[in-house]
Amino acid sequence: PPIRKLAKDLNVNNVTVVNAYHVLEQEGLVYKKMGSGTYVSPDLLAYAYEEQGISDNLGSLSFIEQGQIQIQKNTINFASATPMSELFPVDDFKQALNEVLDRDRGHAFDYQESQGYFPLREALIKYVQEYNIFANVESIQIISGAQQGIDIIAKALLNYDDAVIIESPSYTGAIASFKSRGAQIVDVKLLDDGIDIEDLDRKIRIFKPKFLYLMPNFQNPTGISYSRDKKDKIIDLCKQHGIYIVEDDYLSDLNFYSRDNTTLKSLDINNELVIYVKSFSKIFMPGLRLGFLIAPSVFYEHLLFAKHSSDISTSGLLQRALEIYFTRGTWKEHIEYMGEKYRDVFNLMLKNIEKHMPPEVDFIYPQGGVNFWFKLPEGISSRNLYEEAIKENVAIAPGNLFFVHQNDDRHFRLSIASVNDDEIERGIIIISNIVKDLIRGKNDKEVGKEVYRPIL
Repeated sequence: PPIRKLAKDLNVNNVTVVNAYHVLEQEGLVYKKMGSGTYVSPDLLAYAYEEQGISDNLGSLSFIEQGQIQIQKNTINFASATPMSELFPVDDFKQALNEVLDRDRGHAFDYQESQGYFPLREALIKYVQEYNIFANVESIQIISGAQQGIDIIAKALLNYDDAVIIESPSYTGAIASFKSRGAQIVDVKLLDDGIDIEDLDRKIRIFKPKFLYLMPNFQNPTGISYSRDKKDKIIDLCKQHGIYIVEDDYLSDLNFYSRDNTTLKSLDINNELVIYVKSFSKIFMPGLRLGFLIAPSVFYEHLLFAKHSSDISTSGLLQRALEIYFTRGTWKEHIEYMGEKYRDVFNLMLKNIEKHMPPEVDFIYPQGGVNFWFKLPEGISSRNLYEEAIKENVAIAPGNLFFVHQNDDRHFRLSIASVNDDEIERGIIIISNIVKDLIRGKNDKEVGKEVYRPIL
C-alpha cells in the first residue's frame, strides 16, 4: 500500500513506513518502481517452489554443501568442501583466546563496531600485503564468513531485476543470494583458462550488469584457475564498461602447481573496481565464521548499512583472538602446514583418478584447491551416480547444483577437503565401478532398442 495510507492505517509516522519499506528492500522482499510505488518481489514465491521441487536426496546434498546436516560416520565424504577438523590450529587459537580473556576481561564480549575491530583491520592490511594487495583500514569490512559477505554485497548493490554476471558453473550460495534479491542472473561459460572473454564482453554490452561475480583462482566447483592474460583482460574490460567485480578468493592459499595465483584485487591498483571477499573458514576453522571485504570507497556506507542490518557486528571475542593470531604471524606457519597436507592428498587423488576412473569420464586437472570436476558420458546422469554412490556410503556433489537453472546432469564434483588417504582410494574405486555399471547399463539398453527402417 502507499506510504501515507499504511501510516494512517497503523497510526504511525510516514518515516516509520519509509524505513520499514527500506528494510524490506534490503532483504530482497520488495522492490521499488520510481514514480509508481513499492511491490512484492514476484520471484520469491517461484523461487520457494523451485527449491521445494528438488528431490529429497538432492535437497539434502545442498545442505551437505552448506554444512547443515550430519553425514554418517562411515560415509566417504567427497561432497563437502569443509576441511578435516584435525587440521585446525586448535592449540594456537586457544592460546590467543586465553590471552584476549586475560587482557580484556569482560570487554572481550562487548559489541564491536559494525565495520569490525580496528586492530584486526590494521593486522589484515599487513596480511593482504603478502598477496600484493594494498588497502587502508577504512576499506576493510569484517564479515561473518564469505557467504555473509556475498549476502551483504547483494543487499547493498542489487535492486530487483538488476543483472549479475557469474561463471557457469558457480558457487551455489552466491546463486541463492542473487536470486533472493530478484536479480537477473546471467551465466558465462568457463573455459580451461577462465571465463569466455568474448561471450563476457557480449553479455556485458547486452545486460549492463551491476557487477561480475568471479572466482579466478581454483574456482568452485571446477578447480579452474584463470591465466594471467585473462585476468588482465577482465580488468581492462570492466574498466572500459564501468563494471564492478566481486572477487571471491575461495582458496588461492592452496596453490600447488599454478604458475600464477594473482588476485584480481592486486591488479586493481587504485581500489576502484574490485570488491574482494576473503573467508578464513576453509583455511583456519569453519566454525569461526570470520572473513573480510576490501571495497572501493564508493561502497563503504552501503556495505556498512547492509552489515549492520544483517547481524550488527561479528563476534568481538573471535575478532580480538584473530588479531593476536595474525599479529604474531602464526597464520603463515598454518597455511604452510595446510599446503603440505593437502598437496599430498591432492596428488593421491590425481593418482587414483588416473588409475581407476573409466576413460569415458573427462575431468579437469586443477593446479590447487580441493575440488575436482568431472563430466560423464552422454546419457549418464550425475543424479543417478549420486543416488547409487550414497547406497555405497559415498557422498558426491551432482553438478546440477552449481548451475543457475540446475539443468546440467552430466557433471559432478569431488572434494578432497574432508577425506583421508584410505578413503580416497576406496571412494574412487566405488565411484568408478558405479560409473562403469551405468555405462554398461546404457549400452545394454541401446543394444536392446528396436530399430525401424523404411522398406525400400
